[in-house]
Amino acid sequence: MAAGCGPAATAAGHQHAESASPGQGSPGGLPLTPSRPTPTPTPTPTPAPAPSPATVALSRFRAADGSAVTLAAFGGPVSFRLHAGSGDPGYPALSVLHAGPVIGPDEHRRLVAVFNGGFKLSAGAGGYEQEGHVITRLLAGMTSLVIDRSGAAAIGVWGHGLPRPGEAVYSVRQNLTPLVNHGRVTAAAADWGRWGATLGGGEFVARSALGQDAAGRLIYAGSMSASPADLAAALVRAGAVKAMELDINPEWVQLDVARHPGHALTAAIPGQQRPADQYLAGWARDFITVLAPS
Repeated sequence: MAAGCGPAATAAGHQHAESASPGQGSPGGLPLTPSRPTPTPTPTPTPAPAPSPATVALSRFRAADGSAVTLAAFGGPVSFRLHAGSGDPGYPALSVLHAGPVIGPDEHRRLVAVFNGGFKLSAGAGGYEQEGHVITRLLAGMTSLVIDRSGAAAIGVWGHGLPRPGEAVYSVRQNLTPLVNHGRVTAAAADWGRWGATLGGGEFVARSALGQDAAGRLIYAGSMSASPADLAAALVRAGAVKAMELDINPEWVQLDVARHPGHALTAAIPGQQRPADQYLAGWARDFITVLAPS
């Protein structure tokens, strides 16, 4: 009897267990399913954000004296270009410059806005450089619109922070001392007689100015009847930390904007005298175009 429980019986049990193929049985007699790796889900690609468009945001400011000022803030990936007028700076400057009195078709298709420049160069209110050519000597202490080779623009006082070290200065338009500095209306803004000879000798005439906010955005201000202090107050309210006066008197103050790049221009300052397509036809004075990316 003891022999039935010996090694022979144990060997037979081992032989029976080994006869089952791996994966074909389980302790409960049920088939075994081979394990399979869990598939890794394919990640959904994150769409690239749409590029921000070039924009012109128009608003109005009512000064304490009742003057109405139009503001245009230029946002998004805009660039700026200084154009020479047929009369000012005129010839011989035009013989060496590319951006002249007429906006060409390649620039027009990118155009979102255009506005007037500064005083006549004969007024002695500052210097003028375009496309690397100094037409009138630049003066230290004058407020300056500086445009580099990429079309980026900055406003500041020449010789006091401008030009920046290593900056690729391409064009510079100077015009008088600051209207706004360090985010405040300057004391000089209250003395309207310091800001150019006006038609009829009055304080409230057509005037324009250009400011820059802390984020680097340029803001144009224009009115058919305002004082220098009115423009300065409007720009400070819009966030400007520095600003310069541009041209004055009705013939010269002009802002035209397009709903989309290359679309028809619309006169933006109520009462402005020149037609909205004046800069497309050609103009006697310098001006600045605001352009969307190509």
